[in-house]
Amino acid sequence: MLHVSLRQLEYVVAVGKAGSLSAASKLLSVSQPAISVAITQVEARLEAPLFIRRKGVPIIPTAFGRIFLKDAETLLNDAEQLEKPGVLSQRRQRRITLGILEELAPAWLAPVLVRLIEEYPDTEFRALELSFDTLTRAILSGQIDLGLTYDLGLDGSFDRDVLYRIAPQIWTAPDTEIATRSDITLAEIADLPLILSDQGLSIRHILGLFHTIGFNPVVKHRAASIELLRSLSANGEGYGISYTSPPGTITYDGLQVARVRISDAHAIEPIVLVSTGSQPEPVGQVRASIIDFVARRAPVSEG
Repeated sequence: MLHVSLRQLEYVVAVGKAGSLSAASKLLSVSQPAISVAITQVEARLEAPLFIRRKGVPIIPTAFGRIFLKDAETLLNDAEQLEKPGVLSQRRQRRITLGILEELAPAWLAPVLVRLIEEYPDTEFRALELSFDTLTRAILSGQIDLGLTYDLGLDGSFDRDVLYRIAPQIWTAPDTEIATRSDITLAEIADLPLILSDQGLSIRHILGLFHTIGFNPVVKHRAASIELLRSLSANGEGYGISYTSPPGTITYDGLQVARVRISDAHAIEPIVLVSTGSQPEPVGQVRASIIDFVARRAPVSEG
């Protein structure tokens, strides 16, 4: 808590420059008693005299006062710069925090981070791998500058750029009829035992896709990770559904697993780069760099 105001500092510095209360009073268009009271209050707070005041001679700063006046003038100059119109738009942010959805992080966090570090060597970057709910809260609270996520339930509070669109996949053991297909619809798999992510928003979204077309599927397992989902599918424990589609067809437990694209148009989901509110540079430049980088590397848009 500050006990000395900027106004009091302004009075003290004016007296130090002018050499008298009367000259400072004219300079500031403030009464001499008001300036005298301010000096007394500051000296009382600091428990040290700032000026040698003798009748008929100019006011002279004490040794302590000279040090204080120099620091106070620097502080006032800084405060003056802060309130100038447009000054913040010229300042650059030295540290930028990126938030990436857990499902997207394995494919995008490291490549994006390496690109940004190379492109902006004077900026410190921090990257966080977060759940959807945590990521959106962190953006709204200002803890994260930019977020890479799905466009699930984001309202008008967020500025978003669509990077690409992706269709979900169904995972299955390779000896099933579904494994022979190039794509499949939600209606065709609505009666199968499903394996979905255990994250609340993800499972609600997938079930909502079925509800939209009039089906209420059975969820046999909830998996905490995409690799567990793939393993359960490969072992015949059901049919996994995910938007994440890691390369390769071998699960961690050494089994073959097949993937088939779900072709329903309403299931296609945008991957977006989100933020909120106006931000200092280089955040805008970093945003443009991420959009360009992801556009070059992203899978072909699904629609």
